[in-house]
Amino acid sequence: MSEFMDLESQDGVRMPWNVIPGTKQESTNSVVPVSAIYTPIKPFPSMPVLPYAPLRCRTCRSVLNPFSTVDYAAKIWICPFCFTRNHFPPHYASISDENLPAELFPQYTTIEYDSSIEKPTSPPVFIFVVDTCMIEEELSFLKSALSQALGLLPDHSLVGLITFGTFVHVHELGFPSVPKTYIFKGSKDVNKEQLLEQMSFFLKKPKPATGVIAGPRDGLSTESIARFLLPASDCEFALNSVLEELQKDPWPVPADQRATRCTSTALSVAASLLGACVPGSGARIMAFIGGPSTEGQGAIVSKNLSEPIRSHKDLDKDSAPHFHKAVKFYEGLSKQLVNQGHVLDLFACALDQVGIAELKIAVERTGGLVVLAESFGHSVFKDSLRRVFQSGDYELGLSSNGIFEINFSKDVKVQGIIGPCASLEKKGPLCSDTVVGQGNTSAWKMCGLDKATSLCLIFEIVKKEIPDATVQPTSNQFYFHYQHSSGQMRLRVTTLSRRWVAGPGSLQASFSVQHELIAGFDQEAAAVVMARLVSFKMESEAEFDPIRWLDKSLIHMCSRFGDYQKDSPSSFSLSPRFSIFPQFMFHLRRSQFVQVFNNSPDETAYFRMILNRENVTNSVVMIQPSLISYSFHSGPEPALLDVAAIAADRILLLDAYFTVVIFHGSTIAQWRKAGYQDLPEHQAFAQLLQAPRDDGDQIIKERFPVPRLVICDQHGSQARFLLAKLNPSATYNNEAPLPGGDVIFTDDVSFEVFLDHLQRLAVQ
Repeated sequence: MSEFMDLESQDGVRMPWNVIPGTKQESTNSVVPVSAIYTPIKPFPSMPVLPYAPLRCRTCRSVLNPFSTVDYAAKIWICPFCFTRNHFPPHYASISDENLPAELFPQYTTIEYDSSIEKPTSPPVFIFVVDTCMIEEELSFLKSALSQALGLLPDHSLVGLITFGTFVHVHELGFPSVPKTYIFKGSKDVNKEQLLEQMSFFLKKPKPATGVIAGPRDGLSTESIARFLLPASDCEFALNSVLEELQKDPWPVPADQRATRCTSTALSVAASLLGACVPGSGARIMAFIGGPSTEGQGAIVSKNLSEPIRSHKDLDKDSAPHFHKAVKFYEGLSKQLVNQGHVLDLFACALDQVGIAELKIAVERTGGLVVLAESFGHSVFKDSLRRVFQSGDYELGLSSNGIFEINFSKDVKVQGIIGPCASLEKKGPLCSDTVVGQGNTSAWKMCGLDKATSLCLIFEIVKKEIPDATVQPTSNQFYFHYQHSSGQMRLRVTTLSRRWVAGPGSLQASFSVQHELIAGFDQEAAAVVMARLVSFKMESEAEFDPIRWLDKSLIHMCSRFGDYQKDSPSSFSLSPRFSIFPQFMFHLRRSQFVQVFNNSPDETAYFRMILNRENVTNSVVMIQPSLISYSFHSGPEPALLDVAAIAADRILLLDAYFTVVIFHGSTIAQWRKAGYQDLPEHQAFAQLLQAPRDDGDQIIKERFPVPRLVICDQHGSQARFLLAKLNPSATYNNEAPLPGGDVIFTDDVSFEVFLDHLQRLAVQ
C-alpha cells in the first residue's frame, strides 16, 4: 500500500487500477471501474509555485509537462495528448538539457502557476443565516458560539446577518446607532428585483434601465451595499449588540403545532442579496438551523404535529408529500448559487430532522461544509464552527471559485464525478454517453473546497481491441483554477501517466495481463470508489438493491482475480494485493451508507455528503473503523475489528470517523470507579487511562467535522457505539465467549461465514 501513498503524496491522486485495463471488455471484467480520487488543493511542501502563465498546446490546450517530448535544438515540444508540435516562446530561449524550466522536472508532475501579479483581490464574505425558532437555552448557546466566531474572522472580511422564524429579518449593520431590519414574509417568494426595491438600494443611485444588476460595477452604489455587508472590524460592535438582543421568534405556537420556520425563504433572500452585492466573490452563506422547515417552498413537513417527519420508508414508498417540491426548490437555489460562485454551509443542531436530505443538493453542488449535532451546546458543533475560522496547523485551508477541467489521451472518456462540484455542461469528445454523478461535461465548478476535499472521477475505456501488446502509456491532465485562501488566483496542473495492459487472446497473455492488473490494484481506493458508487446508486436508482449489487461485484472480482481450482472452495486464495478487499466490502455492507435502518434520511444524507468529499484515508476509516487496544502487558497496538478484541483488562479506542469511542473493559472500569488512578502507587494505571484519551484528542483535533467523543464501560448502555461496528464472531446463538469477553445480540453473519460463502460462490 505504501507505493500508492507515495503516488498520492506527489500528485494527490489515488486510483484503484494503477495499471489500466487496455480494452473496454477488459475494464468491464475488472468490476471496479477505472477511476481516480483526486484532492485538488492537497498541500505539497515541495511543490513550486511558478510566477508566470502556463505554456499551452495550440491544438488541445494541454499544459507543458514532464511527459512532453522536447527537441532542445529546434526549441519545439510535442504534446503527449494530441502529438502537436509546438514552438517555445522567446522567453524559453535558454532552455537546454542542463537548464530546464520547473514544469519539465520529472518530480514536478503537479505544479502551480500564479500569474495574478498584484491584481486586486476581493475579501471573503460571510453571511450568517440564523434560526430563532428554538428554546431560549439553545438560542443562548448559538449566540455565544457566533460571537466567538466573529472574533476569529479576518478583519477585512465582509459580514452580514439574516435571522428568520415566521418572517425573514435582514439586519442593516451599517447604521449602528439605530438598529434597523428589513422584514420579508416567510410564505412568500422574493426575487432579486423585489429584494433590491424593498431594501431601498436605489434611493441615491437610480436603477439602471437595462442589464443585470450585479455589485458596484453594475448598478449598485458602494454605500448601499455597505449597509448590509461590512468589514468584520467595523461591524463587530453592531453585530454583537444585535446578537445580544436577539430573542426567540415571538409568534405564538399552538400546543398541537410546530413552530413556523421559513428556512427556504431565508436562504433564498441570502442568495439574492449576495448575488446582487458581491457576485463572483468567495462568499459563504452559513446557515444555523434548529428544527424542521414548515413554511415556504422548502418546507419538509406541515405545522401539524399529527403529521410525522418523513422517514426512509416514506421516501421508498413515495409517500413524503413535501419531499420532491423541496428538492426541486433547493436544486434551483443550487443553480443560482453556482452561477454566482457562492457556497452554502449548513450547521444543523436539533434532536429532530431539519431537512438535510432536501438541502443536500444545494450544499453538495456548492461545495459547502455540513455539521450535524444534537444541540448548539454540543462540542461537535462548537468545535467544528471554531475550526472553520481557525488558522495555524489544523486550518481547513478554505478556497473558493474553483474550476476543474480535464484532458485525456484518446481511448479514455469521463462518465462523471461523484463529489462536491457542479457540472459546467462543457460537452465534447471527452464525455462518455454513460453518466455517473455530475457527468456529460469535461469542466466542473467548485464554489468552495478545503485542502482535503476529494473528487471521484469515473472513466470509461473506449478502445475495442488492441492489435499489439506494446501500447503507449495513457496520460491524463487535471487543471484546477481557483482562488487561494490568500486571495490570489492560481492554476494547479496535475499530469498523470499510467500504463495500459492488454494482450492478444492467448491464455498466456491473459495470465500476464491479470498479473499486472493485480500488481497495480489499490484496494483502499477501490473500496472508497465502490462506497461512493453504491451511495450514488441508492439515491438515484429506484428499486436498487445495494447488498445484492455489492455481493455480485465481489463474487465477480474474486472469481476473476482469485487463485483456485474449479468447484474446490478450500483451494481458493487471493493475492495480498486483494486480500483486504473482501473485508472492506463486508464492513461496507454493514455501514451507515448502505444500512439505512435506525438512521433518519437526514443522518444518511449527512454521512454520504461527508463520504463524497473526504480523501481515501478518511473514507476508509468511515467504511472500516480502526481499533487500538491498550493494556498493561503491551503498548498501544492495532486490534482486529472483532468482538473477540474485548477483554476485561483492556481499553479499546475505536475511530469510526463520526464517533471516537474509548471503551473500558469491566475490570478496568471497576478499578477506575474505585479511584485507583488517584493513588500514587498506581501511576501506571493512571497512565493507561490517559493514553487513549491523548490519542483520541489528537484524532479530534485533526478532523472536520469534529467527531463525537464517547467514553463508555463494558456492559454499559453506550457500549453500543463500539458493539455495532465489531464483527459478530461471538453472538447469542453460538459458543460461549472468551472469559471477560462479550457477545453481540445480532442475527448478522460473521466475517468468517461471509468469507466461507464468498469462496464457495467464487469457485463455481
